[in-house]
Amino acid sequence: MSGAGLRAGGQGRLCPPGGGVSGYLVPAGVYRTEEVIRRSRFIVTVAHAESVSQAQAQIAAVREEFADATHNCWAWQLGPPGDTAQVRASDDGEPAGTAGRPMLGVLVASAVGEVVAVVTRYFGGIKLGAGGLVRAYSGVLARAMGSLPTVEKVRWQRLVLTLDYPQISAFYRALPGWGAQLVAEDCGLRAQMTILAPEGMAPAIAAWVQEVSAGAGEVRIADEEE
Repeated sequence: MSGAGLRAGGQGRLCPPGGGVSGYLVPAGVYRTEEVIRRSRFIVTVAHAESVSQAQAQIAAVREEFADATHNCWAWQLGPPGDTAQVRASDDGEPAGTAGRPMLGVLVASAVGEVVAVVTRYFGGIKLGAGGLVRAYSGVLARAMGSLPTVEKVRWQRLVLTLDYPQISAFYRALPGWGAQLVAEDCGLRAQMTILAPEGMAPAIAAWVQEVSAGAGEVRIADEEE
C-alpha cells in the first residue's frame, strides 16, 4: 500500500506517466487564538488529527480546560484538504446550524487537511442572533486558519529501480533531487536499488531511469516483503 510513511505494494506494477510530489498541509501543532465579539469571548483551538480518536481526544482536552464555558463547539475534517469522507461537527447547545456547520464549512474550504477545531464561547450577555452566531463562529475560525502554522505531509512509496552498474553513480547523484532515500541494495547481475520517495515523484523517477538506461532500466512499486 502507499501512504504517509507506509510501504507500497503491488508486484510488477509500473509507475504511470505524469504527476508531481503528492503532499498537503496539516496543522503544525495545537494553535490558539482569541477574540471578543459583542462581549462574548471566543477562544479558537485548532490541532492536527489523523483519526477520529485523535480528534475526539483533542475536543475532550479543550472541554476539560474550559469546562466552565457556555459552549465548546467543534468540527473536524480528517482527510486531505477539501475531502468530506470523514467530517463531523457539533453546535454544543447553540441553535442548530449556527456553529458546528459553519465551522465545518471553513475547514472544508481551507487548504489544510487532517484538522480539528474547537471554538469555545463565554457568553457576554448580548445575544447575537442566528446570523450573528454563524458570522462569529465562522469568522473567528477563518481568521485562525489564516494564521495557522502548518507543515507539509508527504505520502511515501517504496520503489525498486533496476539499473546496470555503469548507471549507479548517476543514480546516487540524482537521489537527493528526488527527495528520496536509499533503503536497500541488491547487487546481482544488475543492481536493484530500493528507495523511499515522495509518492508523486514516481513518474519523474521512472522517466529518469528510462533516459539514463536507454530504455533498459525499470521502476516498479515494491512488494510488501521488500
